Amino acid sequence: MQGDWVFLSGGTDGRDGPTDAAGGMVDSCTIQRLLAASINPGEALKNNDSYTALKNSHDLLMTGATGTNVADLQILLIQP
Repeated sequence: MQGDWVFLSGGTDGRDGPTDAAGGMVDSCTIQRLLAASINPGEALKNNDSYTALKNSHDLLMTGATGTNVADLQILLIQP
């Protein structure tokens, strides 16, 4: 996707599955940050390892426990 955009995917309880992360928030520069951190995005996807990839690109969403569990939330914002 080209242009300015940001995508958030996270759990409202502050945890995504068995991890301590609530999810992740990526933007049009995430791939560049991954490559700068010596992370191969294709390999990370192939290994189902978004946690390590997003941690190294500083795109991991860490909120801590929120005390609520309404649902998972996904938001995509696109600058026209």
